[in-house]
Amino acid sequence: MKPKEILNSIAQIIYDKKGSNIIALDVKGISTITDYIIIAEGNVERHVKAIASEIIEEMKKKKEKPLHVEGLLEADWVVLDYLNVIVHIFKPDLRHKYELEKLFPDAKIIDLKIDVQEGVL
Repeated sequence: MKPKEILNSIAQIIYDKKGSNIIALDVKGISTITDYIIIAEGNVERHVKAIASEIIEEMKKKKEKPLHVEGLLEADWVVLDYLNVIVHIFKPDLRHKYELEKLFPDAKIIDLKIDVQEGVL
């Protein structure tokens, strides 16, 4: 899959698992470790873990496996490394504390393609 396809697939999975405050940053030329970063929140540790686990499982079905997974046991901040896309799933208090978005003030915000089905609860 192309990096933007991975990015949009992961964003959709996060949305479908009721993750919130999803943002994707284009950090090409700014970061030496990746091209894109996606940041989102789960409500509590169990929710963060569920979102991260779902991303791993659904992306495996698309033949994409993370190179590295960090924080899945503690699950207050999980990092999934898909080489060109790095995913950060936080509990809200930790996201506010670390404010990763501010590390890349020159990054472009990516317009994600998320299928929002109206009227679905």
